[in-house]
Amino acid sequence: MKKRLLATVLAGAMVLSMAACGSSNANKTESAAASETANASTEAGAESGETQAAAQDGDASSELNIYMWQQYISDDLIKNFETENNCKVNLSYMSDNADAINKLTAGGGDEYDLIMTCDAYMKSLIAGGYVEELNLDNIPNSSNINDTYWVSKGYCVPYLMNYIYVVYDSETCPVEIHSYNDLLQSGLKISTIDGARNLFPIALVALGYDPNSTNESEIAEAYEWLQKFNENVVAYGNAEQNLTNGTANVAVTYDGNASWAMKEKNTIKVADFTSDPIQLGIDLFVMPKGAKHVDLAEKFLNYICTPEVMAKNLEEFPYSCPNDAAVAAASDDYKNDPARDFSYKENVFFQEDVGDTLTIYNDYYQKLKVGE
Repeated sequence: MKKRLLATVLAGAMVLSMAACGSSNANKTESAAASETANASTEAGAESGETQAAAQDGDASSELNIYMWQQYISDDLIKNFETENNCKVNLSYMSDNADAINKLTAGGGDEYDLIMTCDAYMKSLIAGGYVEELNLDNIPNSSNINDTYWVSKGYCVPYLMNYIYVVYDSETCPVEIHSYNDLLQSGLKISTIDGARNLFPIALVALGYDPNSTNESEIAEAYEWLQKFNENVVAYGNAEQNLTNGTANVAVTYDGNASWAMKEKNTIKVADFTSDPIQLGIDLFVMPKGAKHVDLAEKFLNYICTPEVMAKNLEEFPYSCPNDAAVAAASDDYKNDPARDFSYKENVFFQEDVGDTLTIYNDYYQKLKVGE
């Protein structure tokens, strides 16, 4: 999933001190980030009078409206949940993280019961009163989630995680890559994710700064570093396709996308970083304030935390997973996936809320994208 420009919408959200999210992104297939949102399987929020009446009478809900990334959850998972709960799940899709924030801050509960966002947003969403507190007693399978990856526990349920790291084709890449600064060497053809809060942390780390810096002079230096980086960029997005068809010999991408590429071409490897930390983003579900089908939303959250259910989902979407029991139940192919077989998994950083500094990031990012 490719995370698109956040500047326009999030500039208006600055009063809420929202942080742009890199992952979470994560659908997480970068090619599907340019998703045909208008073709979502069913337009969420189209509640029937019968459903509303049932909710008012205290009967079980029969409809669940979810807003999330496209191509990021198994069709079979949705169908099986519908069958087991005699309900209809309506999926609508966002094209970037700003879409989700707009929904949440504009009374998302009027349309949706669950909205996907990421860890970097949670502090501001809770402070603004935009998400419901969850009754985890009604979501007992959430105990399978590793607390290390559960930010704002009680207000969200983590779904999948994404390492943002460097992979390369060992046959065609002319240099060894052990750090972000190695990406500035000549002869590289890089396919990269985009987004201000995805790329600037890389530059900040390369320069020895905090990846969540709020210092404008450091951000300006990071911009200059990214200008040099851009000289080697041949494409934004579609890393798996660009690596396998030879358009690129290096990619800055998500671990799930790297997994697909490695299945197609076994010469693709994870760069052996020696000291630079990599970003780990966590995509999660929240219940927007005023959600109408709380009972069914809780059942869905509990269902996706079921080890066997999530393990099956990982076969189709092989991203890192915060559900320890699901990982234990996953296939050997998933457990042995070379996309997650690297030695520095603990050397990570998370995105933090940078407050009003986000406008500075976005201003420099816009300049970067137009080649100034």
